[in-house]
Amino acid sequence: MPSQSYDVIVIGGGAVGENVADRTVQGGLSTVVVESDLVGGECSYWACMPSKALLRSGAALAAARRVPGAAEAVTGNVDARATLKQRDAIASQWKDDGQAKWLDSAGIGLVRGHARLTGMREVTVTGNDGTVTVLTATHAVVVSTGSAALLPDIPGLTEIEPWTSRDATSAQEIPPRLAVIGGGVVAAEMAAAYSSLGSTVTVIARSALLGGQEPFAGELVTAALRENGVTVLVSRSTTAVHRETDGSATLTLDDGTTVSADQVLVAIGRTPRTGDLGLDTVGLDAGSWLTVDDTLLVQGDSHALDGDWLYATGDVNHRALLTHQGKYQARAAGDAIVTRAAGTPVDDAPWGAHVATADHAAVPQVTFTDPEVASVGLTAASAVKVGFRVRILDYDLANLGGSAVLAVGYVGRARAIVDLDREVLLGVTFVGQDVAELLHSATIAIVGEVPINRLWHAVPSYPTLSEVWLRLLEAYGRPGFIAEESL
Repeated sequence: MPSQSYDVIVIGGGAVGENVADRTVQGGLSTVVVESDLVGGECSYWACMPSKALLRSGAALAAARRVPGAAEAVTGNVDARATLKQRDAIASQWKDDGQAKWLDSAGIGLVRGHARLTGMREVTVTGNDGTVTVLTATHAVVVSTGSAALLPDIPGLTEIEPWTSRDATSAQEIPPRLAVIGGGVVAAEMAAAYSSLGSTVTVIARSALLGGQEPFAGELVTAALRENGVTVLVSRSTTAVHRETDGSATLTLDDGTTVSADQVLVAIGRTPRTGDLGLDTVGLDAGSWLTVDDTLLVQGDSHALDGDWLYATGDVNHRALLTHQGKYQARAAGDAIVTRAAGTPVDDAPWGAHVATADHAAVPQVTFTDPEVASVGLTAASAVKVGFRVRILDYDLANLGGSAVLAVGYVGRARAIVDLDREVLLGVTFVGQDVAELLHSATIAIVGEVPINRLWHAVPSYPTLSEVWLRLLEAYGRPGFIAEESL
């Protein structure tokens, strides 16, 4: 049985694992990535990139139809075949040659196969051909295996072989009728995408759409989906599913009604890819999310975890299931590993060089529906629950000069949450066409704890959507003036 030794072993070659490896190699540590599927991972082939490719055609066409002059030039609907072809190109035809080549150019080793922890700092890899290789790490093993779609225990669901997000983003045919079970980001985005591509879409959600966001975000997205022909059923649950003799699926809901579809997409949440990782060999539960500290070290009572050697980055630690946040964690973990290997102190204070502090209260996220939902930080409800004394600032984006230029009948809204005691922002949400690019300014303001009186001097250009910052500040009041109303 061949064996190899490296300073660092990274299990999982997705975007997060790649970033960990890049940081440790740049820090002078020999590093190998173990991947059982495609190098580049979920984001590159089945999530972020292909899903946005599916959404872009419909969003661009809708935007053109809102501009007089451009609207008159639009003579047809989205070309589904051309959109799928572009999606295939974005997903590199589901080939990872380029990603594997990058690993090699960066000096990162690659072992293909299924990895299992088999002891402290030891990983055993079984290749597709049955070859077994034992890898040992001098300093660290990093778990970056991500998450998979969660399938609910609905009678008949498994038998109909429903789509998960992987199937929806890689499909080569557009189903005439698509039923979507779920109300989160994946459900909303795929409902928007497939509706624009020609499917008749029905969304079945147990509660309002985009439940973790400000309530108006889900309301505006729901209204837009319905305007575009999507049937959105909220406060409904699917109790059973079965295939008819013609191949179609019938979903029975908790109110006794039924929904017929040619394909069913399940998008109710995620589960960690840790079921066959060998966690039990180091005193952890198989199939569990991995709890970490802010330097991304796995926490547990087992003596096998002594020595600061096991890390977990990305979805698998359940802190923030977003690619960009996982890559942020990867950079922190990689630098922490290098620092500990050198025997120098780790900067683990909040906002330090080796921690992922932003995971707690400054996570940016965009839902690429039409309208887009862009948010960062706390919602009004979560801020109050934590105990902040806040003021809520709302503004109708339709009143901006920039929105009038972008679209006739622009629909959108902005909300900022201000901590009245420190006069800094705790959270910001934008909903509307093209608001995604506003989000980083809000993220900087929150992470930097920029005082309101200093934000007054950040003058937005005109006429752009960025003018919303001026309007929100005007709603707050003059610099140094605190309004009476608060929560």
